[in-house]
Amino acid sequence: MSEDVPLHRRAVLMCWMGFIIGTVALFVVPGIVYNCGHLLSPHGFIISSAASSDYSPSSSSSAPSEEDDPLFLSIIQEASDLYEVEPELIQAIIMAESSYNPRAVSKRGARGLMQLMPSTAKALGVEDSFNPEHNIHGGVRYFRQLLDRFGGDVKMALAAYNAGSRKVREYQGIPPFKSTKYYITRVFSYYNRYKEADRV
Repeated sequence: MSEDVPLHRRAVLMCWMGFIIGTVALFVVPGIVYNCGHLLSPHGFIISSAASSDYSPSSSSSAPSEEDDPLFLSIIQEASDLYEVEPELIQAIIMAESSYNPRAVSKRGARGLMQLMPSTAKALGVEDSFNPEHNIHGGVRYFRQLLDRFGGDVKMALAAYNAGSRKVREYQGIPPFKSTKYYITRVFSYYNRYKEADRV
């Protein structure tokens, strides 16, 4: 009988230890994986834990959502009025570029909502690419320049935004890159959804 008591206590202690370890793992491990793994998005963006997006383009037939953030919408409207670019087109570019993640960083180093490369941001006078106002105004200003450069042709401007003006000039049109063609298709898909949502 005296030998059974330590075994019983040991079993109870093991159960409690298992419970404690399991609880810690449940709450701590996902956070470690999330923060250390940086969760690479389907578009190749490194998503920070502070501003990740769960939006999946194929998950809904309704217009994509930018969480109805009044700050984003306000900045987009300001940039739209200033540079004469449709707000729905700006929304679509942001969705295609970063899924509305202001902390998005691509594998090539493009940053923020409209994925400005550091050299482009510097040329545009953008002080902080992770600041939504700076990034959106800089990105829309750059897109306006591309529209003017390519005679108002939105597809050509989008191709230049994605692949670079030099490539568009080199191929005298939209470059034959699958990624660029897919990018243009995605932007127009989002654009049409935003326009449709506005009519509702």
